[in-house]
Amino acid sequence: MPVGSVVGTVVIAGAGHAGGRAAEAMRQAGYTGRIVLVGEESHPPYERPPLSKEMLATDYPPEKAYLAPQTAWAEKTIELRLDARVESLDRAAHRLRLAGGENLAYDRLLIATGGRVRKLSAHGVTLAGIHYIRSIADSLALKAELKPGGRVVVIGGGFIGLEAAAAAAKLGCKATVIEAQNELLNRVMDPMMGRWFEQLHKANGVDVLKGVTIDRFEGRDRVEGVVLATGDRIDADVVVIGIGIVPNLELAADAGIEVGNGIKADEFGVTSDPDVFAVGDVAFHLNPILGRHVRLESWANAQNGGIAVARNMVLAERAPYVDVPWFWTDQFGANIQIAGAPHAWDRIVVRGKPESGKFIAFALHGAKVVGGTAVNLGRDMRFIKSLIQSSKDVRDEDLANEAQQLRVLAG
Repeated sequence: MPVGSVVGTVVIAGAGHAGGRAAEAMRQAGYTGRIVLVGEESHPPYERPPLSKEMLATDYPPEKAYLAPQTAWAEKTIELRLDARVESLDRAAHRLRLAGGENLAYDRLLIATGGRVRKLSAHGVTLAGIHYIRSIADSLALKAELKPGGRVVVIGGGFIGLEAAAAAAKLGCKATVIEAQNELLNRVMDPMMGRWFEQLHKANGVDVLKGVTIDRFEGRDRVEGVVLATGDRIDADVVVIGIGIVPNLELAADAGIEVGNGIKADEFGVTSDPDVFAVGDVAFHLNPILGRHVRLESWANAQNGGIAVARNMVLAERAPYVDVPWFWTDQFGANIQIAGAPHAWDRIVVRGKPESGKFIAFALHGAKVVGGTAVNLGRDMRFIKSLIQSSKDVRDEDLANEAQQLRVLAG
């Protein structure tokens, strides 16, 4: 169904960031066929990073997160179906069944169903005052309860949890972060960086407990306390749970499409069904730079992957989606940008002084840079990405030497 062929129908299951950008990219590529964008929420496609940052801590209006005003989708002849859920996929008939019974035929299908919050299983977890952050509605509900002087317990020391704790502290709450692992951000960063984040939070009045698990939540009608496995109790007016997401891969799996840690797709976004593509948080896609399949939960992957895979769906010539994984977080006035998604690394080489609040931590495997974290040095991120993508050998002493320009090292 390349541009210029018989007009067909593209259906995008999932009207989040990736799905929205994909729909726009198809039109920008010159595709004139029918595009139907189906989403479960009442909001049009929007970006998620503000949910745990600006939307919690400032007067950031939800509409500011929208990819485009709601009227723009009709102007681009994109059929936007909100408050609609895809129940099943019939691959043989090239048909989707929506909740309510409607059947929707497609010539090509893009699955961009994202993920859902990973739920914590503990007694009392359904009490009022216990929140997750995944949608605009989640963020607004939590924000309404963040009052100066309030006691906020955040369960999970990943990016979402730490951003929520930073927002709560900014609003004058007393925040406590509880992390089951021995270091913060243990799944995605070196312990050295985990300890740096810990010190950043402690310096801003946040308590951090590591290597601790939850036994139960206490309260009558709403949460009043969190009881740890040690038996200790932390008083709480509000609890935020941020322990990751689960990819919404059931639509594909139930239809017999190959899945792994997400919906398995090649470097073009194609799944085991040639007429079905996957993108965004739900896609377990082949990354040519890393040489393996990865599932990435990031703004950049939704944005760039959505555009790249959309073009592959409607253009005659396909191009692989090639991107160095990139993430960012803003906490307590610090901008932290991370590149790469290494399996493993031998050592960390630091450029600059962490105590200064401006430094880069390089992760190396052998003589190659496989990851890098820039703290308040976003201008250097392009060079870090270049070092990762080129896979060139580099000496530790050159990386650590601030007099040695990264631009020169990256070549």
